[in-house]
Amino acid sequence: MFEEELRRAAFGDSPGLDVWPALSSPCPRVRWLAAVVLGGQGHYAAAATVLDALRHDPDPVIASLSLSTRASHHRQLGAHHLARALDGAALARVPLSAPCDPDGIDAAGARTDALLGLAADSLGAQRLDEARRLLARVETRSWRGEVRKGWVTAEIELASGHADAAVAPAEHAYGLATSRKALRHELKSALVLGTSLVVWGTAEGLNRGLELVECELNHSAENGLQPLIWPSALVLAGHATTVGATAIDRATEALSCVLRRADPVSRQVALDSPWVPTGLLRSGEPPNADPQANFLTD
Repeated sequence: MFEEELRRAAFGDSPGLDVWPALSSPCPRVRWLAAVVLGGQGHYAAAATVLDALRHDPDPVIASLSLSTRASHHRQLGAHHLARALDGAALARVPLSAPCDPDGIDAAGARTDALLGLAADSLGAQRLDEARRLLARVETRSWRGEVRKGWVTAEIELASGHADAAVAPAEHAYGLATSRKALRHELKSALVLGTSLVVWGTAEGLNRGLELVECELNHSAENGLQPLIWPSALVLAGHATTVGATAIDRATEALSCVLRRADPVSRQVALDSPWVPTGLLRSGEPPNADPQANFLTD
């Protein structure tokens, strides 16, 4: 597969693309892009195999990005403590400089990914002041970094009980991702923005937020983006009573699919994590874990 195809899948309009043939590419950048796509589709075990090899790549940018990407998959399964170690290693591998890349596959982008990951890890550990300090160190130089910074900023505000302050950075991320026609990032931004609006709870915001999340859920399902489906479905289950039962079923199906595709260590960590609503898999009832503040960060 050509790198341009992989970029469209990872950062453009084709997130559901079949990228399995790219795993045998001799080019580390192509394999990393394929792993990003597979992670977005919820194929965590397959992505882990690629990323765990690439973390030792001679190219420090690819090595750093691979560590950050692996960390993000751990975080999405509630393993913030495992993610933190990888994000720290990613930051340590960032080179002083590298040729600039439009999608942030460069030294600046690797540093941004590592710092945003560390901020999200701190957030998952309820260290909000530390998360804000790490966020303040982030300097974005690509659209992807700017979008992800918007997600983390909004998530910190949500976790701090300031849903009104989460709306603006989420709105900025959504607008930027939409303008770039980066479908996976657009859908993730719609989830972050929709959730922020729902938690804020104004009448107008609640209606728009639910519309955004429901639309995002449908498009995520169409593109096979399982990691986005279950938190979206749980937001709807908690606030859109007319779709509650259906949403719970969709969340259960998507989470089950994600865990089946995870490597054994990640699967066990997820089942033990207080952040992952694995109660869904046991009883079909809404879980104690709250998707509104803990599963928005890529």
